[in-house]
Amino acid sequence: MTCIVGYIDKENHKILIGGDSAGISGLSLSHRKDPKVFIRKPFIMGFTSSFRMGQLLMCDDRFSVRIQKSDESDYAYMVSAFIPAIQKLFSDGGYLRENNNVKSGGTFIVGYKNNLYIVQGDFQVAEYNEDYCACGCGEEFALGSLFTSKGSPRERIKIALKAAEYNSTGVSSPFKILELEY
Repeated sequence: MTCIVGYIDKENHKILIGGDSAGISGLSLSHRKDPKVFIRKPFIMGFTSSFRMGQLLMCDDRFSVRIQKSDESDYAYMVSAFIPAIQKLFSDGGYLRENNNVKSGGTFIVGYKNNLYIVQGDFQVAEYNEDYCACGCGEEFALGSLFTSKGSPRERIKIALKAAEYNSTGVSSPFKILELEY
């Protein structure tokens, strides 16, 4: 459950990520104080799937990614350095799942430099043509809103999250929006 929205603000050289506060268990909704969006330089992230996964990404000191090589593209760095570091973190933190030798984790958005990536549950790294992306149960509502809305990046994210909240039982305010300069 949840809705996470990422946006590249090319004009101001920023990556913004916003998220809701819903904690869903069965048919119960709680409004969590612990955030789903955070900055862990040089990355800005927002997660869905599991609060435990988010806690590891946000707080665990075992998270260590090597420095990007000068001749390495940002995308190659995410695939060849960031993902192995995430898999190790999830394994060390007891979160990595394996079934028939296939590793899985959860879904989250990562802003790195001037790019947005969605890391899927099978650890594939998705990069899209648009300057925005979303994940979670409110994803389609947020994407529709971002496609049609105008205004500042922060306002567009807020409207997208409100659209997801209005149309999805798994999304709930308050919303948190962070930004990181690149």
